[in-house]
Amino acid sequence: MALTGRTPLLLLLGLVAVVLRPAGSTVWLWLLLVALLVGLDVLLAPRPASLRFERRRPPAVRMNHPTETALRVTNDSSRRVRGVVRDAWQPTAGATGNRHRLRLGPGDRAVLTTPLLPRRRGDLQAVGVTVRLPGPFGLAARQRTAEVPGTVRSLPPFDSRKHLPSRLARLRELDGRSAVRVRGQGTEFDSLREYVRGDDVRSIDWRASARTSNVVVRTWQPERDRRVVLVLDTSRTSAGRVDDVPRLDSAMDAALLLAALAARAGDRVDFVAGDRRVRSRLRLGAQREVAARLQDAMADLDPVIAEADWDALAGAVQGLGRQRALVVLLTPLEPSAVEEGLLTVLPALTRHHRVVLASVRDPELDRLTTRRETVDEVYDAAAAEQAMARRTRTGRLLEGLGVDLVDADAERLPPALADHYLQLKAQGLL
Repeated sequence: MALTGRTPLLLLLGLVAVVLRPAGSTVWLWLLLVALLVGLDVLLAPRPASLRFERRRPPAVRMNHPTETALRVTNDSSRRVRGVVRDAWQPTAGATGNRHRLRLGPGDRAVLTTPLLPRRRGDLQAVGVTVRLPGPFGLAARQRTAEVPGTVRSLPPFDSRKHLPSRLARLRELDGRSAVRVRGQGTEFDSLREYVRGDDVRSIDWRASARTSNVVVRTWQPERDRRVVLVLDTSRTSAGRVDDVPRLDSAMDAALLLAALAARAGDRVDFVAGDRRVRSRLRLGAQREVAARLQDAMADLDPVIAEADWDALAGAVQGLGRQRALVVLLTPLEPSAVEEGLLTVLPALTRHHRVVLASVRDPELDRLTTRRETVDEVYDAAAAEQAMARRTRTGRLLEGLGVDLVDADAERLPPALADHYLQLKAQGLL
């Protein structure tokens, strides 16, 4: 039961009766009258159980993008129903305008639409549907909360999608070259042509040259159907926030852009995510919907306040196949975490694969080093310089082990990683 605003007004109206007949019995009689009217109003109010609710599952939507949920209400009773329906969701679903006026005749139906704006990744749940049906006097209402299951799947936003057209244009330019000079293995034979000054002598086809009066060289084209393995670190270091955005979300954005680009290039994409244990492992292939499948796999991933077990993650990479691949480690360049955990598994990875470490750099370190007007700012600048020196030393250590390092802020990391991939592909190093 719920009281409406008319009940306090009716109680205040009793002051007139008290003024006309000032006695204690008048007060009690008026209170009794109001209680009887409220009780009668509740008895005459329609039952909320007579309403039947059905919800259509909304489609998956990217985080911070609007969507809506539809709730169908059916009046199964023989009475006309009027009241208010509140479609409640968890706060991160961003439900607005979720209080709906309801007027239904016997057997009528209505569809109530609630706008949603997800502010968190994952499956966001509906809390319940609350119905309030007032009586004929409008003094009180019957109220009931029913569980009507509802879920909206919030995907990573993929803001770096805006960089995809320009990188695809560069990829088409790369694939459209008539001859690409590369060294080593991992390329596909294209054609023969006459030698010109500057060509690599190792590309000379001596047998074909012996049959002609000119020196002939082999030309190559970038090899397709390569493997790209994305390894997403979900350990404690990924929980840090850079410009109020979790490092994990920024790493996801970079992984999505690279996956979409690699799939368009004809490469097979695999995905591994984990911390102290492997949370997700997928073979995505070279399909066009790689980015959509990867978004769905990333939606449920959250940082875990624990150290990463790089032995388990490296084992998961090796379990995806022994074929040489481009292994992209999406993990922060934190000296302590890298030196104590990652360094032990890098020799085995670099022996079989091309390894790239992509890290989200915190621009606040650069900002701290430029502010030195007060004593506190000088100390902050000194600490920032020390942290940057440790990062530089760790980066050189990684490069000495044969690891390519892509270290950029959250906005520049996705295009920088995509450019590095295209550079490796153009040089035939995948």
